[in-house]
Amino acid sequence: MIKPPVRATMATAKFILTAFLAAVMALACLPKMAEAQERRRTLLDMLFGNPEPDYPDQPAEQPPPRRKVQPKKRPTPPPRQPVAQPETPPPTEKLPDARTILVVGDFMASGLATGLEDAFSTSPGVVVQARGNVASGLVRQDYYNWPQQLPGMMDQLKPAMVVVMIGANDRQQMIGDGLNEKYGTDPWFLAYEERVQQFAKLVTSRHIPLLWVGLPSFGSDQLTASAVKLNQIYQSQMTSVGGEFIDIWDGFTDQGGEFIVTGSDINGQQVRLRTADGVNFTAAGKRKVAFYLEKSARRILGDQASPDITRLDTGNPLPAQQANLPAAESEKITRTQPVSISDPDLDGGSQLLGGAPAPAATAPSPRDLLVEKGQMDPAPAGRVDDYRLPGSVAR
Repeated sequence: MIKPPVRATMATAKFILTAFLAAVMALACLPKMAEAQERRRTLLDMLFGNPEPDYPDQPAEQPPPRRKVQPKKRPTPPPRQPVAQPETPPPTEKLPDARTILVVGDFMASGLATGLEDAFSTSPGVVVQARGNVASGLVRQDYYNWPQQLPGMMDQLKPAMVVVMIGANDRQQMIGDGLNEKYGTDPWFLAYEERVQQFAKLVTSRHIPLLWVGLPSFGSDQLTASAVKLNQIYQSQMTSVGGEFIDIWDGFTDQGGEFIVTGSDINGQQVRLRTADGVNFTAAGKRKVAFYLEKSARRILGDQASPDITRLDTGNPLPAQQANLPAAESEKITRTQPVSISDPDLDGGSQLLGGAPAPAATAPSPRDLLVEKGQMDPAPAGRVDDYRLPGSVAR
């Protein structure tokens, strides 16, 4: 049997010893795991069966109990106090002898009458009577004949003035009096001028003031163009027959002359003036139309348009302070003849003030001395221009 050489045996022993020392050193240098998680097992653990230490299970963190939040009770709002609505003043009672404004025309005249009633609502001496026909005009006398209807209205109402607003329905074929003219032709406009003049003379021939209100702009360009042409006819005819033309065009257009739906009312506030169809007026628009002729109407009506007019007959008794005067006091009230305030004899004199020449001055005034001779009176003692020495006597 052949024995292995001694050198080979020694080399094998050294290798085994070196491997064993390396394993021991590696085991000593391993860090201890502080975590609770599972540690990986090494080769030595499997050879020598090193059991893993038992770590107590850490209890899972319990979330803190939620605090029950009590819902806050909303404070009970104080009871709302009823807002006192301003009392609507009762309508002003009209006087028996109140003067009448007769408003005639088409549907626009009906809206104008509503605005005038509002304008003169506080005037007991003015009554507004609306006699408009919604679909009427001056071209269809077969439908409604104004020359036949208007005289009867004036005979019945005895108006102090007549207000006319018509023409919005007149953009159509002219029929009546043997005419059958298409709108827009020269014969149509000539015939229309004659009918406007005939209508106006029915009023002016009775010496009744006539106010003819022009047409406004419309939402339709065609209607607006027609309104411009008809307004020219109205204005020229009113000049010839003695009526007054009321131009309302600027109140319902912008600065460029274009149609507007909203604009300034009579108080300067921005409001809606026209309805959605671009033709009719809203309540504010009707009041604005009436505003344009209100000044002329008040001028014609005079004191009757004043809201302060009262009756001075037995139906309007005197105040209690005057009605309850004793008999002796009432007897002391005497009548005197009217005296002119420019009468010289009022104060016993015979001349008016300033009539006699001013009396001549006996000595020259300080002004005369300064102007004529250049002399000035000495300054009073103590004034800033008093240059006299103390104790000196003015020469």
